[in-house]
Amino acid sequence: MTGKAIRAETTRERILATAERLFAEHGVYAVSNRQISEAAGQGNNAAVGYHFGAKADLVRAIAHKHAEGIEAIRTRMVARVPGDAGVRDWVECLVRPATDHLAALRAPTWFARFAAQVMTDPALRGIMIEEALSAPALHRILHGLDTCLPHLTPAARAERDAMARLLMVHTCAERERALAEAAPTPRPDWCSAGTGLVDAIVGLWLAPTTDAR
Repeated sequence: MTGKAIRAETTRERILATAERLFAEHGVYAVSNRQISEAAGQGNNAAVGYHFGAKADLVRAIAHKHAEGIEAIRTRMVARVPGDAGVRDWVECLVRPATDHLAALRAPTWFARFAAQVMTDPALRGIMIEEALSAPALHRILHGLDTCLPHLTPAARAERDAMARLLMVHTCAERERALAEAAPTPRPDWCSAGTGLVDAIVGLWLAPTTDAR
């Protein structure tokens, strides 16, 4: 790689990290490309557009960077799942990759809050969902859960899926916020936080259903 290419990649990574932090703290549309460029130490206010294009492309680049790390952990976990795996085994594969990834990042982290901001934005949440659904190991997990949850109707399963997704995204974001503010947290570390999430999501999916009236 040439010196010019190295400098371009360094600039790109600095912009990504800066945008992730600002989006996490303020929301995607509250932050301009100019603010990102200035905070990233770029004299050229067009640097964000030059390296990433539209804001949605910048969001996709941040999501993709983290999705790769999460999928690598997920793939290793799925390969170790026993043949008689139950709901908890599959939920571990769903939750642990995200919490393990956050634990491995250099503190302070921003990705959980970034994900929460994007997932609550109707115009951008599809980017996060698309990144997740492009992961082969996630499809294997969802199939495994299907085989363990025959008591749920398709409507109930879709409802529980949405609940579990919200629980994961916002529990992680709230823990990350508390850590950034040096506030107390219910769990001492990300591993333990993952255990709490697994417990809650297993209970959510195994809970009895009541027909809608």
